[in-house]
Amino acid sequence: MKRKVFFVSDRTGITAEMFGQSLLSQFEKTEFDEMTLPFIDTEEKAHEVCRIINKAGKTSAQRPIVFDTIVIPEIRQVVQSSDALVLDFFHTFIGPLEDELQQSSDFRVGKTHSLSDSDAYDSRIDAVNFALNNDDGITMRHYDKADVILVGVSRCGKTPTSLYMAMQFGIKTANYPFTEDDMENLALPPELKKHKDKIFGLTINPNRLHDIRTERKANSRYASLKQCQFEVREVESLYRRLKIEHLNTTSRSVEELSAKILASTGLKRNVF
Repeated sequence: MKRKVFFVSDRTGITAEMFGQSLLSQFEKTEFDEMTLPFIDTEEKAHEVCRIINKAGKTSAQRPIVFDTIVIPEIRQVVQSSDALVLDFFHTFIGPLEDELQQSSDFRVGKTHSLSDSDAYDSRIDAVNFALNNDDGITMRHYDKADVILVGVSRCGKTPTSLYMAMQFGIKTANYPFTEDDMENLALPPELKKHKDKIFGLTINPNRLHDIRTERKANSRYASLKQCQFEVREVESLYRRLKIEHLNTTSRSVEELSAKILASTGLKRNVF
């Protein structure tokens, strides 16, 4: 059974998700069922969060894991009273920083966003919307506005990498999947050819791809090891033929992938 994880925040929850998922990515043998609970900015809402967390624990018979970024101590204490492992980022780091800087922190909800101007924050939101609207080849009409276009076989990690780059760095990232129908005569579609300089390829170990696809659609041609080997072989051949820079996602986190893509492409990361 998957371990239940909650990201609780008095704002959007992006910070809690980012830190929490970075830590969880180190435990590959455990599957997690994640839920984000944003805008928990009153004690009443915090008590409802406790009810949800405790119910999840009773249902799964395992103590849930909670990552929170709640600023107000009274609200944070309510969340910490739940029957869960509660990891509070602000409480963990603010105390040592206060000691080191010899001053009290200015506890304010949403303080993290005041560290950057509103234009930078809007840029990140625009990038996230762009990634969602240009996911999995939904449309290719806006590729001229993309900073980078990720390509690769289905389930090789294009979508999570695209969203991470958008949320963390404000990079407008589109992604396009090479499907089974493309494989017999694999080539870049005309719209992708026009933006070849923006293309970055992702690939994956066929055995790992087989495992991922089996979870999604077991006992199908799509998930068969033979099909996975064929698709990966054809796509990697395309990358070499067209001199498309690419990375293997098998043992890399989205954080590492994103950092390497930015370094390889020279794209400037926006700091928030």
